[in-house]
Amino acid sequence: MPATPPSGAEAAGAAEAFGASGASGASDASTVAVDADAELRRLHGFIAAFTRRQAARTVPVPGGFAALDDAYALSHGNNHVLIDGPTDPEALPAVADEALAGLPHRAVYVLDAATGDACAEPMARAGYALTRTVLMRHTGPAPAPGGAREVGLPALRGPVAASWRRFLPDAPDEVVRVLVERRAARLRGTDDVRFLASLDETGEPASWADLYLDPAAGLAQIEDLVTAADHLGRGHAGAVLDTALHLAERAGCPDRFLIALADDWPRRWYERRGFVVVGGVHCFERT
Repeated sequence: MPATPPSGAEAAGAAEAFGASGASGASDASTVAVDADAELRRLHGFIAAFTRRQAARTVPVPGGFAALDDAYALSHGNNHVLIDGPTDPEALPAVADEALAGLPHRAVYVLDAATGDACAEPMARAGYALTRTVLMRHTGPAPAPGGAREVGLPALRGPVAASWRRFLPDAPDEVVRVLVERRAARLRGTDDVRFLASLDETGEPASWADLYLDPAAGLAQIEDLVTAADHLGRGHAGAVLDTALHLAERAGCPDRFLIALADDWPRRWYERRGFVVVGGVHCFERT
């Protein structure tokens, strides 16, 4: 769910994990596995909580909820079902139809990998396409600030619209408008949402991203990192990413993550910049 998120993240139970391993005499490998599971639950909690807060309204469904916003009805990222608990895979297509009735699309995001795998066949039979994304956590120290700066929504409207027209050349103007304006809803997702941009020589955004901060949970998400077509390969994306990581560290968020497509080249770019895969999200969509 790139560009779809995620605060008030849920406690993951790390203390219980350490206690259990100490009491049972578990091996180091088992402890690492437990710790990894606890970390993944924290990230899932962050994503689910951000999605709830961003939504104009939510509707409970078995194993999760539907996040809905009539103001951005054409946006999958603002109108979808999020499954963050146990669910019946065979029933999921009907659940999505009921929860998203009246919308021109269907989108279902499943956070747990095993649950997502179980849902793949029933969703495929119902006509859904599957996109796999990965959750990637930053390792090592935060870099020095990269020179990007915080900007307001008006500064991003033109560049973001141009980028969507590049990605979706056949999209109607109304779809592009919704995809641009929906960024305002992200301000509800957590108490500290920042829009960052690396500027070109004229002062226009050349690359940009969102930064979602939850210092109480120690978590930060970097989302929707995009570079304008005529500024590719000039270091602007790196400047935005380094600035986001630096600001997250300064804000008291040592655990920093992002979502990337599993099979696209940016994943490898993130890996070279210190990110490792810790989980994935199944994204089922039908138009």
